[in-house]
Amino acid sequence: MSMSDYYKDLRNKFGPELIFVPAVVGIIRNEENEILFGRKHNEDVWGLIAGAIEISETPNEAVCREVLEETGLVVTPERIIGVFGGEKHRYIYSNGHKVEYLTIVFECKVIGGKLTPDNDEMKELKYFKETEIPPIVNPYPKEIFIREYTERAIFE
Repeated sequence: MSMSDYYKDLRNKFGPELIFVPAVVGIIRNEENEILFGRKHNEDVWGLIAGAIEISETPNEAVCREVLEETGLVVTPERIIGVFGGEKHRYIYSNGHKVEYLTIVFECKVIGGKLTPDNDEMKELKYFKETEIPPIVNPYPKEIFIREYTERAIFE
């Protein structure tokens, strides 16, 4: 899904200026314990499956919706791995729009659907080993990718 009407309205009011966006990330593992990453159309950098929380939506609902939209998979969030925010989670999009994310990272279990790369949102989807995570824009601590470290949530 492209930008929602709510975020479009914010952009109409604030232009490219910095806005605060609550967001979710889904850590999705396959049977080999590899983590799913996606690469959006016209982008070179990999990213986790993620997106903004919409008005009236719970974080659980948001992560399920984003994963389905971006991957075709149906998931259930099992636990929170971490919550991240602050100045180092600011990002400037190629169109100049500035955001600062407050992100809840969920460990998710696949319960259905079919992995569908080259969809409306993602050009490519690929699983990576915990020790071979590709460079990503967001500055998450490496511990969120290693299952043995995520038994307790990480807050930053």
